[in-house]
Amino acid sequence: MSSPETKLELYDDGAESPSEFMTGEMTVSSVQQNTTDPTAPNFNTLDEPIKATILRDVKAVGVKFYHVLIPKEKNTLLKEWDLWGPLVLCTFMATILQGSSDDMYDGGPEFAQVFVIVWIGAMIVTLNSKLLGGNISFFQSVCVLGYCLTPCALALIVCRIILLASQTTFLFFLRFLVASAGFGWATYASIIFLGDSQPPNRKALAVYPIFLFYFIISWLVISHSNV
Repeated sequence: MSSPETKLELYDDGAESPSEFMTGEMTVSSVQQNTTDPTAPNFNTLDEPIKATILRDVKAVGVKFYHVLIPKEKNTLLKEWDLWGPLVLCTFMATILQGSSDDMYDGGPEFAQVFVIVWIGAMIVTLNSKLLGGNISFFQSVCVLGYCLTPCALALIVCRIILLASQTTFLFFLRFLVASAGFGWATYASIIFLGDSQPPNRKALAVYPIFLFYFIISWLVISHSNV
């Protein structure tokens, strides 16, 4: 007993071969793509050279450093956040602050210790901000706290130069003033960027951990005495 043959037709009767259904044309819109303003709706970097991408990112990081030193415009750090600047600053400060290989003069922290202090400290400050009801994302807060290390890093450079001379009481107070100025500017800049994200009645609770965070970093700068 034979059964009727069953066929599964995948194509229309008029098709000569399956390839007819796989042919087509992909067209790209003739509208000019924007590769300079990331906030624009037609922003596209798929056809952008790698060199242009790197230069654009480096420029964006430099703009953030500028806004930290002159904290007037807030949107750049909050909207277009990244962690490249904080990583560079943290690596630089950890390299300079790490202890000497000579046990006689070794009084500084290890490289990993500075990394832990900076990143864990920033995360704790951010967590405190979120628990207090802050309307800012986790990475935005870490970005701001990291970029605001710029004054402390500049203070470290100046103190390092001062340490090249024979140390006196005057030079110690000079280093103290430089580190204090870096601490004050870093705290002020971070409050400018993060202050509006906190409820008005809880700003003091949010500012205190920021103050303590930069105080510890500045203490590392002023206590660094080995060359």
